[in-house]
Amino acid sequence: MSEPRHLDGNALGGILSEVFVADLTTATTTCAGCRSISALAVLDVFLDAPGAVARCRSCGAVQLRLVRSETRTWLDLTGIRALEIPTVAHDGR
Repeated sequence: MSEPRHLDGNALGGILSEVFVADLTTATTTCAGCRSISALAVLDVFLDAPGAVARCRSCGAVQLRLVRSETRTWLDLTGIRALEIPTVAHDGR
């Protein structure tokens, strides 16, 4: 049995841009499991399921689950203790 192929957290950029205005790949996550702090962009992301699953690179805990249908999006962030999103100035800076 082969190991599932994974990408980095940048794979979530397009998907999350449909839900959030800010680019969340620059957000910082604190893992609820090991409390490791890292950019969302460096999480290990698996897309071989009905949705996307992002895991902590330090401990492998699931930080984020995202599933979409034609009419709904389900986002589970229970594996993220804190999500720090950079503030964008109103003038675009």
